Amino acid sequence: MEFHQMEIHEIPITTTPRKAMASFVHSSKTNDANQFSPPTISTTMQDVIVDADTIISKWDPSRPSLEKFTSLFQENREEAEEFVKCVGDLRRVMHFLVSQHAGSSQLVLANKLMKIAMVRLEKELYHILSTRRECLNPESVSGGSSLLLSNSDEEEDDDHVGEDGVSNVERALLDLKLIAGSMISSGYSKECSKIYRITRKSIVDEELYRLGIRGYTVSQISRMDQDALEHQVKKWVNTAKVAVRTLFRGERLLCDHVFAVSETIKQTCIAHTTTEGAINLFRFPETVAKSKRSPEKIFLVMNLFETLSELWPEIESIFSYEPLSPIKLQALSSMHKLSDAAQTILSEFVSSIQKNSSKTPIPGGGIHPLNCSVMNYVSLLADNSGTLSDILADEPENVARSPFPESYFDSRNPTSSVASQLAWIILVLLCKLDSKAEIYRDIGLSYLFLANNLQFVVEKVSTSALKLLLGQDWLSKLQTKVKLYAANYESVAWAKSSWVVPDPKLRDEIKVSIARKLVPAYREFYDSNLAILSGEKNLEILVRFSPDNLGNYLSDLFDSAVVISRDSSSSSSSSQSGLSRCL
Repeated sequence: MEFHQMEIHEIPITTTPRKAMASFVHSSKTNDANQFSPPTISTTMQDVIVDADTIISKWDPSRPSLEKFTSLFQENREEAEEFVKCVGDLRRVMHFLVSQHAGSSQLVLANKLMKIAMVRLEKELYHILSTRRECLNPESVSGGSSLLLSNSDEEEDDDHVGEDGVSNVERALLDLKLIAGSMISSGYSKECSKIYRITRKSIVDEELYRLGIRGYTVSQISRMDQDALEHQVKKWVNTAKVAVRTLFRGERLLCDHVFAVSETIKQTCIAHTTTEGAINLFRFPETVAKSKRSPEKIFLVMNLFETLSELWPEIESIFSYEPLSPIKLQALSSMHKLSDAAQTILSEFVSSIQKNSSKTPIPGGGIHPLNCSVMNYVSLLADNSGTLSDILADEPENVARSPFPESYFDSRNPTSSVASQLAWIILVLLCKLDSKAEIYRDIGLSYLFLANNLQFVVEKVSTSALKLLLGQDWLSKLQTKVKLYAANYESVAWAKSSWVVPDPKLRDEIKVSIARKLVPAYREFYDSNLAILSGEKNLEILVRFSPDNLGNYLSDLFDSAVVISRDSSSSSSSSQSGLSRCL
């Protein structure tokens, strides 16, 4: 005779174990003091089997009257409580019979009743898991039940269903825990966990699909344009937060509650229901990191890295069981791959600046497009300095980079890795701009080009997060260089009024400097020569500009709008002449 293997749990019925066991066995003396009667089944044990037979047979799923499934736990809650209690009592009787009356007919009947009871509980378990999905959805489970948030060390009566009037969520949770505890204690842990794993995994997978989690290959990501990839990354960021904080957290709480009696089953079930979906979720960032790189992709990479970093404490907590370690390893792998991708993108960006081979001079010594694109990029990097700092924290210490010139950036002073990285990019840019200044044949125009472009860098730094990162000392050094280039230009080529200075501050500084040198000298020249020409007719033709007129003329220098207006007008040749023809 074979019986289903049961796990022994010391749960009392109506009295203490010692008294109960004593009542189960009768012994009597015979005339022969050395003779004892064999152990017999007590009336109490027989009553337990009879009571169990009555209620278990009533709810036998194979009965013709129960062909259409009717839930015991929904139909009659008091009877459901009694059913589970009878199963527990029957289990304890069977333990005793196996040890004392292994061949008794009562044990055969008890085993038969136990099998019927387990079939009923299997169906009840499946029914609750599949029909009460609204009560067991991630939002309900993770948000709310005090049952899931109670102290896990607090002892509870496994056979207690709970008071009337509890919420539907708590009722479902209580029923699941009650059924699972009864089945596991009766030796039916495999059947119980199998039903739970299959049902809950389908729900988790369905929820992830509803959230938009899909599997992508590296080639699929590489073929996406920037807008499409931005959309996918934004959707993933939102989905990941919901999946971790609601879906996976809810599954962990639910599994811990239902299988509170078995640590092993608890861990294997949560691993089965979540591992595949969670690994698929956390693989997406790694796929993006491995896809085709471009400078603008670094901001998507940083967004993904920031999201994983933000969720990491919760990931560690939810997936703390050893069977869930592959999930954490995937999340960590994605973070490392994102960090590597960001550092590679920055390295390639610096290389692209150095390799820029444009030989076309910018008309009028204006702002070079390379300067605009690089400084806009660096400014955006500075806006994400927190995430970038975490990424650069994994940067190898032996990165191949020349030391900073002390006149540019004192790397000996304590500074963040972000500040050093961005200062390095700007230094490479300045070196490239210096080489592009050599394209101009007119030395004065080359100075103006450098003054304009360095001033553009100064303004970008002053009006962005770069100022906080690079510091006022760095900014002051660059401003000093701007003034030096402006002074050099002024000394060799100020008379090119056809050149432009786009930055209004720098333009005003140059005009004030020129006016201070020119107007006083011209006023002295004007006053000394006016007396000689005072008797001449048509004096206004001979002397076209007064010192005040000269000041007004200087105010139009280096203004692109004035230059364009002047070049496009059809004014007389005298108005087109330089200052050398003013007298």
